Amino acid sequence: MQYSALHPSLVSYVEKEIIPRYTAFDKAHNLNHVQTVIQESVTLASHYEVDMNMVYVIAAYHDTGLVEGREFHHLASGKILTDDSRLKEWFTEEQILIMKEAVEDHRASADYEPRTIYGKIVAEADRIIDPVVTLRRTVQYGREHYPLKDKEWQYARFLEHLQNKYAEGGYLKLWIPDSDNARKLTEFRSIIKDKVRLREIFDTLYEEL
Repeated sequence: MQYSALHPSLVSYVEKEIIPRYTAFDKAHNLNHVQTVIQESVTLASHYEVDMNMVYVIAAYHDTGLVEGREFHHLASGKILTDDSRLKEWFTEEQILIMKEAVEDHRASADYEPRTIYGKIVAEADRIIDPVVTLRRTVQYGREHYPLKDKEWQYARFLEHLQNKYAEGGYLKLWIPDSDNARKLTEFRSIIKDKVRLREIFDTLYEEL
């Protein structure tokens, strides 16, 4: 993945040493996920006066903390970033602090607004609201993490997660106004409200996975 605005040596380092770490994570946080978040971050950032190299690094490191578990991965990711002395070759201490805070602020369940535009960009890019992809990932997560649970238990978990996160009143917050995500979330909520359609989608995905 190459971008003309980025330092070639930085991209080389990240692609060789950081991005491959995602091969050890679950399907919802794999190589495809981090590459998509990087692409979306760069696209969103093109509308703002920001440092593209910082945007790139934030997106690349944002889920690296999953190596220490899911619950506090955003904090662990921030520590991994600040502990990486190689980044001092391209960034000042102030820039590294901003990137750390952005990584910490990216988590969807965070009940506070990201501290900087960098945090808002990666948080928005990490959402990537695509109803089909999100529904599949939700089923995948349940089956991978609770393999002994039966289908009805999986459906209840699936439904609860969608209601808590994506439905009206859910904890998901979008920080970039008029984004594609905002439009897709409206579409997604209409699917969640239609319980007959939602059950049919779940049944299909459950059998495929």
